[in-house]
Amino acid sequence: MGALSWMIPSGRVSLHHAARTIQLPKKKNAVAGGADASSESSSISLAELCERTTPKECRLNPLLFNGHLQTGCTVIYKEDVPVYYKRRVFDAETPVNYEGTFAVDFVVPPEQGKTSTPLDKKNGNTGETGDVSETSRLLGENPPSDLPERTSYYTEEEFSSLGSETDTTPMLVVLHGLSGGSHEIYVRHILKPLCYEHKWAACVVNSRGCAQSKVTTPMMYNARATWDCRQMVGWLHKKYPKRPLFGIGFSLGANILANYVGEEGESCLLKSAVYVSNPWNLEAGSLALQRTLIGKEIYSRAMGINMKKLFKTHIDEISKHKRVNVDRIMNITYLHEFDRSGPVWGYPTETAYYRDASSSDSIFSMKIPYLVVHAEDDPISQKECLPYGEVQATPYGVMCTSSWGGHLGWFQSGGTRWMTAPVVNYLTTLATEIDLDAPVIVPKDEDNVPPKDRPMPDVAKPGTSVTEDMAEASGVEKFEGPDLRFEPMRRKLAMPHLADKHYS
Repeated sequence: MGALSWMIPSGRVSLHHAARTIQLPKKKNAVAGGADASSESSSISLAELCERTTPKECRLNPLLFNGHLQTGCTVIYKEDVPVYYKRRVFDAETPVNYEGTFAVDFVVPPEQGKTSTPLDKKNGNTGETGDVSETSRLLGENPPSDLPERTSYYTEEEFSSLGSETDTTPMLVVLHGLSGGSHEIYVRHILKPLCYEHKWAACVVNSRGCAQSKVTTPMMYNARATWDCRQMVGWLHKKYPKRPLFGIGFSLGANILANYVGEEGESCLLKSAVYVSNPWNLEAGSLALQRTLIGKEIYSRAMGINMKKLFKTHIDEISKHKRVNVDRIMNITYLHEFDRSGPVWGYPTETAYYRDASSSDSIFSMKIPYLVVHAEDDPISQKECLPYGEVQATPYGVMCTSSWGGHLGWFQSGGTRWMTAPVVNYLTTLATEIDLDAPVIVPKDEDNVPPKDRPMPDVAKPGTSVTEDMAEASGVEKFEGPDLRFEPMRRKLAMPHLADKHYS
């Protein structure tokens, strides 16, 4: 950064994880530290890998010196980060009355993305740039008249040519924030270097109705609507059986991705996941926003207005739902008021929805390596919602926190984003150095002890069970207790496709 770098303030960067994390087997031809792999260990712990790939300092724009300014800059920042997409509309295959369509934007080379493929409202065939009749069929009458910048539809010929059983290109599946889409600059800050410099493939699963996609049934999405993500990951795995698949979620998309990974458990098809600015505990986060003037009148109001705009865009279709109260939604001001539309999903209140859709407990069911990236001064996904204890209690993840950065911010001088470095470094290191087909080595439970600020009790309390060592030390007779089992993915909202896995 030069001789004057000492003048730029630096945020603190911390890594939180279990005492022992999973061991990741290295590729045989991996080279580390300039030496041949034969002189190196055959594996590396997830904690060591993240320590190596995460910048030691978080130097940001000194003019954006707190979380509010960093977060506000995400709204006004307009620097161009060119990423080109081709869109494909998928017909949902979920068996839970969540039928409809969703749009997925695939990153393509600039030369391919510059050819636009508009929809002919009559038959979907432009006659100039190719046949898009299948997309037109799925969208029905009155398809979107335009798409986000640098986005066009795949033609049938282009889409049918995709897929190779021998393609080993690593691929990233992206879930965006609350009312965003593939066009969001924070998404493009990751995809531009990953796809155009490191030659990855990637796609963005747009939440229904977002990114100028059409809602074709009266249901949109919520914080635990994992079905479209699940279908897309499964489709990619079938289409590209040799491609290692990774996932990244931003804000609400991180919450959805975390729930998906937790729901899948050991069956998850992703090799790893990254969660950026995840709200984790939705109820605590909502209450925190309502506690302060700026939280309620700036952030909650802005998010509520954005969701109301999205609702108005698709009001003709959504209003067909018998549980939708149009007048009530049109009169909301804050996000938690919008979330009172929970009865659409079967939740009686927004707080019941928050408790069921939060992703902090999902950590206990995750069986793939993951990285959390979060700023402790995030005014939306606040520090009190961070799952420090949960991350430290399991060996599969590392949480990287910076003391400065805001919500999806981390703006540095010149407009770059600090979060790009730890995320891209982590993903590319996994893809180039780690044998993703080999099983990870999971430490034994006794290898991970609670951190010092959460010590085990040295004597038994009434109604609790104790270990044999504790019983001997305290002279208390060992109490076996009932055979209790914590189910982290148990849902209060019945989902037929998960009935055999996560609730009974």
